[in-house]
Amino acid sequence: MSTEDRPSAPRSLAEALRGRDDVSLGALLRSRPDLITPVPTDLTQLATRAGTRASVVRALERLDRFTLQTAEALAVAADPATYDELLGLMAGDDADPAVARALPHALGVLREQALVWGGDDRLRLVRTARELLAPSPQHPSPTGLGPTVQEATAGMSPGRIQEIVTAAGLPSTHDSVSAVTSLTELFTDRRRMAALLAKAPADSLEVLERLVWGPPYGQVTADPAPRLRWLLDRGLLLPTAPGTVVLPREVALHLRRGLAHRTPEPVPPAVEAAAVHRPQVVDSTAAGQAYTALATVEELLKDWDEGGPAVLRAGGLSVRDLKRTAVALDVPEPVAAFWVELAYAAGLIAPDGEADERYAATPAYDEWRERPAAERWSRLVTAWLPATRTAGLVGGRDAKDRTLSALGPGLDRSAAPEVRHRVLALLAGLPEGAAPVAESVLARLRWERPLRGAQQEGDLRSRLAQWALSEAELLGVTGRGALSAHGRALLGAPAAPAKSPEAEPSGPGDKLPVHHRPTQVPTLSPAEQAVASAAAARLLTPLLPEPLDHVLLQADLTAVAPGPLRRPLADMLGVLADVESKGGATVYRFTPGSVRRALDAGRSASDLHAFLAEHSRTPVPQPLTYLIDDVARRHGHLRVGAASAYVRCDDDAVLGEILADKRAGALGLRRLAPTVLAAQTDPAGLLEGLRAMGFAPAAESAEGDVLITRAHAHRTPPRTAPEPVPEGPPVPDETLLAAALRAIRAGDLASTTPRKPGTAPEVNGELPRTGSAETLATMQAAVLTGEALWIGYVNAEGAASQRVIAPIRVEGGFVTAYDHTADEVRTYPLHRITGVAELADDAG
Repeated sequence: MSTEDRPSAPRSLAEALRGRDDVSLGALLRSRPDLITPVPTDLTQLATRAGTRASVVRALERLDRFTLQTAEALAVAADPATYDELLGLMAGDDADPAVARALPHALGVLREQALVWGGDDRLRLVRTARELLAPSPQHPSPTGLGPTVQEATAGMSPGRIQEIVTAAGLPSTHDSVSAVTSLTELFTDRRRMAALLAKAPADSLEVLERLVWGPPYGQVTADPAPRLRWLLDRGLLLPTAPGTVVLPREVALHLRRGLAHRTPEPVPPAVEAAAVHRPQVVDSTAAGQAYTALATVEELLKDWDEGGPAVLRAGGLSVRDLKRTAVALDVPEPVAAFWVELAYAAGLIAPDGEADERYAATPAYDEWRERPAAERWSRLVTAWLPATRTAGLVGGRDAKDRTLSALGPGLDRSAAPEVRHRVLALLAGLPEGAAPVAESVLARLRWERPLRGAQQEGDLRSRLAQWALSEAELLGVTGRGALSAHGRALLGAPAAPAKSPEAEPSGPGDKLPVHHRPTQVPTLSPAEQAVASAAAARLLTPLLPEPLDHVLLQADLTAVAPGPLRRPLADMLGVLADVESKGGATVYRFTPGSVRRALDAGRSASDLHAFLAEHSRTPVPQPLTYLIDDVARRHGHLRVGAASAYVRCDDDAVLGEILADKRAGALGLRRLAPTVLAAQTDPAGLLEGLRAMGFAPAAESAEGDVLITRAHAHRTPPRTAPEPVPEGPPVPDETLLAAALRAIRAGDLASTTPRKPGTAPEVNGELPRTGSAETLATMQAAVLTGEALWIGYVNAEGAASQRVIAPIRVEGGFVTAYDHTADEVRTYPLHRITGVAELADDAG
């Protein structure tokens, strides 16, 4: 089972890494990318970095539950341990076959990630990992085991140790070391230990049962009860501090039948399907949700078209503005926060950067809204998949007890993209049309990353997974909880597994276990993701409803749009009428105010009649014709200009009517001429006041022309979408990986090449030091003899390195040589060479 089939066992992690090939080292650097940031100078430095606390903690956090249990078992085993000892701790005396099958893979993962090194006869957990996982009073082990007999008796008097040995039925010894060894051998001998416990009182065995699975510490009084005294006398409980006793590890393992963990989990929990729907139903439901998502984002941006809410001083939306947005979108506040954050992640909204800063649509929004519907959806979901901003946190509290606001700081969670992708990958592993049981998805994620699942913020990964499931449904990636065909294409996932006969449900609500491993969905590069998104858009296109070019006008001054409308029709109808209700069909209502709005935008009555006649599948109702003509007849009859403001009208009787109206008192009107009134308010206030009185005034310019009022679309300057916050160093690509491996191998060759006695520094890794004259002379001699040399070199940035070179020529203060470590010819300035040393004759 050993992966290290070498003549001699490695004496350190660096030696173990030195024995790996490039494929194995590449796998290590991919799984732990922090190890090449920056690139180590040699394998010794790589091994040192792999043993640092921060790097080991990061590596442990990425282990699945069984692999982590394997590491925890090694932490309580002897150092070094054999494979058989590890198997005994994991499988127990009963030798669980599932554990035996899974253990080689788990051990292989630990070896690949440089957390374990050595052959199967000498397995060693790296020191930092052992310190993190081994039991101590301050940091109990997840295994629930306590210290060994040797550790627990470290401060005990020799006389007391001899008393324990004698009470346990063992012969006394001449020293404490042999006594502790004798006691340990007793506790690890299954037959003799069973005979000892057979003599124990029943209530003493009950005490052991309470401590056996942890925590192993208990409290005792100065005068212990007889059941405790029997255990203390025989070392089955050992004192660790005044009033505190501990169950030795060897005793606990005997009582556990050799198991380090109460429940080893070699097999990941299956993701169960709650129900299975027809794929066509899933796809059509998801497509409907996708269309609703597009409509919601458009409505949000339309609401903010003339300038959205103000940006808080600390950044983000105020609670009041979020509530107003939720009311406008007719959704709960958490859902409104999601849509706002999604539009921000897609680069459709941003702060405008003005002195009185507000949120507004970006120029990218105008380009986005002109795209086909499937492409607009693709833009949204490809922004959602890698986003680290987490809308589910809105309304919560940060570490300083400040409220987290939508679009504000503190919402980035670097684990979100990984969890989102993993949840969708688990769904992709279910049979086509199968919707999962949410709790089984969470259980699977907790098995895959147990340490991260136990971190702060109330199991953040589980919350991220729940949000991912609900957000995927809102976006139409899933339908009725099952992954859609276009959602599968978005992930670049293979075809769904076929349903097994035993998994066929008898009804839509039946639960069924799915006992297969989920499809492994690859992580896509940006170019691959673009191809996958385009494929998803192609699958979605035929499922989306075609935009309509007509509405149905009704006699109650409403128009029904039986589906999505084409852009020009929707824009014009949005000016001419007010939206009364939404859903599968949108209902618009015509009012005097909405008709006046269209007239203010420069449309004439004849234009409106022609528009309605062209786009209505039903005859234009007479009440609607009368409404348009009536508003148009009065529209512009009164003219408002700037005096502060004035009103003029050719019919002086109308002006007299206004003056006589009590509601005009606040406007401060007085007659200047039979057809002109002056006002103390501004033109905008005068317009609103006259409209409130039932008139239909029109604004005019200084030249007397009617002013056409159109909505002013406010846009930010060009903005880029927010970049996701990376979770540690990125995984290196193949080019960087190959370059890093070459550099590490080169540095290692230089640092391990044998030198002639007396020419190399005594400390491994120290650069050679020679004078400039000696360096030049040695270089010139090597040119004549063709020998290779070991040099120390400091580059222009001040980085020092060791190299093995074969000088070709020396001239003009430079040496041209074949660099064995870089496998190419290079030129080095002599003044940057710290020293030179000759290699041993057998250095090849």
